Amino acid sequence: MGPLGSWLLVLQLLGWVWVGQAGVGNSFKDCSQFLFMRTPPVGFRGGELRQICQRYNEKPRFATLYDRSRRVPIYSAYTFKKSDGQERMDTPWMYEPQLASQEENSNMRVLPPAEQMDPLIEESQAVLQDFTDAVLYERGALNPDQHQSSSEDKAATYTLTNHVPLVTIFLEESWTAYVDTVRQRLNNFCHGKAYVMTGVAVSGLMIRRGNTDRLAVPRYLWSAYCCPRFDRNSPYEVRFMFPTYAAYGINQEVGHSVQEVPLKTLESKLKNQTNVDRNLSLFYKDCIVENIIKRRKR
Repeated sequence: MGPLGSWLLVLQLLGWVWVGQAGVGNSFKDCSQFLFMRTPPVGFRGGELRQICQRYNEKPRFATLYDRSRRVPIYSAYTFKKSDGQERMDTPWMYEPQLASQEENSNMRVLPPAEQMDPLIEESQAVLQDFTDAVLYERGALNPDQHQSSSEDKAATYTLTNHVPLVTIFLEESWTAYVDTVRQRLNNFCHGKAYVMTGVAVSGLMIRRGNTDRLAVPRYLWSAYCCPRFDRNSPYEVRFMFPTYAAYGINQEVGHSVQEVPLKTLESKLKNQTNVDRNLSLFYKDCIVENIIKRRKR
């Protein structure tokens, strides 16, 4: 192996690799348990995308594809935990040290005060000051704490690398209601592990701080779940939404209702976005277990 190959291998082992570079492996390897069949989605592209294994208290909690150039997560992938939907209210906001410097470890940390903020943190990701004057927007979680049960799993969702700027009325009236609908559906009818992926389709709109573009505002917010083991005796109005179903909503003040759609419908919609390839696939073999069994028998 030449010097370049040796250097790339070191970067891969450190988890400090850019998506799209030649010879780079899958840096979700330490948190692949949050992905159906341990397989990440394909079709997302961008020059500064980072695959992050989000860790809290030394334990992987979920996976995030993060866009450093726009300072927003493109998606977060997690496993749903049955819960009562309560939010954790006492968690400080955190940041991702490994985005700021490869010298740091991979456990998320509490954000320092503005006057003590390391410029490397501000350069690599969103900070609380980015939302101060963005009065139209609230921080919206891709992996919501309402979909987690333990206090530590809930706390881990309060990293800004898991949040995007959402129009307040869309978040409070439409998206929060959808999140709770999915929580109740998976609580009641999913009998095994449920894999959830929630992400954004970014637009050209940016939130500025001072004279600098800081973070991208999503045009769409979307989500999809995969539950291979479900209650096959559930009412029809629920059963057709298994093993997988999806949804999207437009991040705006008017016409912001969330539309639930089949997985393929969502993928077709996302394929029209500029940061997605035509080969987009969110779940391995579309989360259809029969497809996987047939392939293994060949």
